[in-house]
Amino acid sequence: MAAPPAGKSEPITDYRQLVEYLEEGNKPRDAWRIGTEHEKFVFKLDTLEPVPYEGDWGIGRFLEGLMRFGWEPVMENGNPIALTINDCNISLEPGGQLELSGAPMENIHQTCDEVHTHLAQVKEIAGELGVGMLGAGFIPKWKREDISWMPKGRYKIMREYMPKKGNLGLDMMLRSCTVQVNLDFESEADMVEKFRASLALQPVATALFANSPFVDGVPSGYQSYRSHLWEDTDPDRCGILPFVFEDGMGFERYVEYALDVPMYFVYRDGEYVDVSGQSFRDFLNGKLPGRPGETPTMSDWSDHLTTIFPEVRLKKFLEMRGADGGPWRSLCALPALWVGLLYDADCQSAAWDLAKDWTLEEHNYLRAEVPRHGLRTKFRDGTVKDVALRVLEIAEAGLKRRAILDNSGDDESGFLNTLWEIAERGYPASEKLLKLYETEWQKSVEPIYREFAY
Repeated sequence: MAAPPAGKSEPITDYRQLVEYLEEGNKPRDAWRIGTEHEKFVFKLDTLEPVPYEGDWGIGRFLEGLMRFGWEPVMENGNPIALTINDCNISLEPGGQLELSGAPMENIHQTCDEVHTHLAQVKEIAGELGVGMLGAGFIPKWKREDISWMPKGRYKIMREYMPKKGNLGLDMMLRSCTVQVNLDFESEADMVEKFRASLALQPVATALFANSPFVDGVPSGYQSYRSHLWEDTDPDRCGILPFVFEDGMGFERYVEYALDVPMYFVYRDGEYVDVSGQSFRDFLNGKLPGRPGETPTMSDWSDHLTTIFPEVRLKKFLEMRGADGGPWRSLCALPALWVGLLYDADCQSAAWDLAKDWTLEEHNYLRAEVPRHGLRTKFRDGTVKDVALRVLEIAEAGLKRRAILDNSGDDESGFLNTLWEIAERGYPASEKLLKLYETEWQKSVEPIYREFAY
């Protein structure tokens, strides 16, 4: 999640500014980039317990250690809560999950190099502190009350507001991890087709990347419990967006949606001010109860857009949000999947053709059932596995047509290999973990911290 905004921004004097903010994302095809974000859990090696912010082996000390590689701290109330270098940043999720928001890359080879460099840096510091890192969608062992909150003002506001809207919002904040990719668009029409195709197919990504079958040390009944969390977090800002599939979808339609999502906060004088549940529309008119007579800036609008959590999110790019965190191979596979589908015009059309006749009822069905059943989810005359295999065919064709080679002469399609393995066998990492739990691990989740750590 975002660091505090830097400096002031221009006041909003015209509704059109809100739309233009999104329109600024339009880029010619040769300027399209790939931004990958991935989170991981940090745990104490000897006890497996989550790492707090304070202390000799805490997250604060972890961030300080990373500064030796040239990272610059972002401070909040005297605490480093994020790091930046060039176009990259490392930030803290609410429960101490460590997130890399990668730089905009031209291809997946560069993305994977970035992942390797980042993991090498964090492993060096982790080794010195006696901590480890785990890639998973949901923390396998620890309860909500076992996890320390990070000292970020926006999290305090969200912490107090979340239980008013759903039962699992605090679990989402404290106990989940994801891998995401941010992708560009050329025009409003291109954005709309990308949005529709990726929103429709997001459950396929959820099924392929499902890696969170445990809660509180036992099986949860879900392949992706992380994905399930979002169904009971906050209906005002999560889930499927039916209007995306309707006539009239565009930048202005998304603005209208965003204006109706209740606010969390405004950032003033170095502090987050609680305006949770209040209306950005009222704010535009100087009628926000928490800031009477005040009107917003573009920085407020940018902040507000980061507090919306649908399965695909629009800012000045599109953000794919359906996948669980996982092992390093998945951190390269996720951007490869979506770049293959959406950065080739023919493949983008094919991806949308695959889903364009799905009904809203089918979208909602997939959103509800895939977290529980994964690739085995029944759909039409087959299963989600069948859809996934077709999706991978399209993505592979898109990556091969890009024909971007590494130093060994390999194109980007090899990054899909791990997903092909999953789709062809018919089950994701979560089922593999459940089998280990029932057999070799003798109904303990603790071995995951040894066998699947970075």
